[in-house]
Amino acid sequence: MNATSDLSILSLIAQASLVVKLVMALLAVTSLVSWYWIFRKGIAIRAGRLSTLEFEREFWSGGDLGTLYRSAANSREAIGPLGRIFEAGYREFTKLRGQNNLDASDIIAGARRAMRATSQRELDDLEAHTAFLASAGSVSPYVGLFGTVWGIMHAFRGLGDVGSATLAQVAPGIAEALVATAIGLFAAIPAVVAYNRFAYDIDRLNVRFDSFMEEFSNILQRQLR
Repeated sequence: MNATSDLSILSLIAQASLVVKLVMALLAVTSLVSWYWIFRKGIAIRAGRLSTLEFEREFWSGGDLGTLYRSAANSREAIGPLGRIFEAGYREFTKLRGQNNLDASDIIAGARRAMRATSQRELDDLEAHTAFLASAGSVSPYVGLFGTVWGIMHAFRGLGDVGSATLAQVAPGIAEALVATAIGLFAAIPAVVAYNRFAYDIDRLNVRFDSFMEEFSNILQRQLR
């Protein structure tokens, strides 16, 4: 086998020790799962952002709140997270307003609690599995480094009986060990970038949810006067 084929990526992986192969396999699986959730969460967060913008335009267009509520109640999956927050708040508002023994402040507080609970559920759904991306991004380089250290130790143990080691003898063992670090970085970098982007997008949606709940609460309060 010539030097070029000996140092090809596939050849280095095939020649690696069992422990290093297990490390590479673990990192490869981690990378595949990370990419799966990167695409899934990217699509879900983008859909949530677009549906939020669309509902805001519809809400502030000046239409009747009752009509908007009925439309939201009949299509809860399609209206997006902000529409479901509105639907929960208005439903609680109409239910409490029908009780004669409640003050206006109690009605508004109840509607706010309903919106807050729905908002938290929506944010939890958006944040689901992003912790895996954070863990993959922080741990994968160290797992790859472990594989590299183990591979280098294995390579030098194999050279222990050799009187004088040449570069041609040392290079393949070192190179196959370094592949583990490369795979670890390949798994970590996309996960870190995606996690930071998703965290920013979810935080911006949270700000929009909070702003909407404040403004909607003021509208409901004016309706009770």
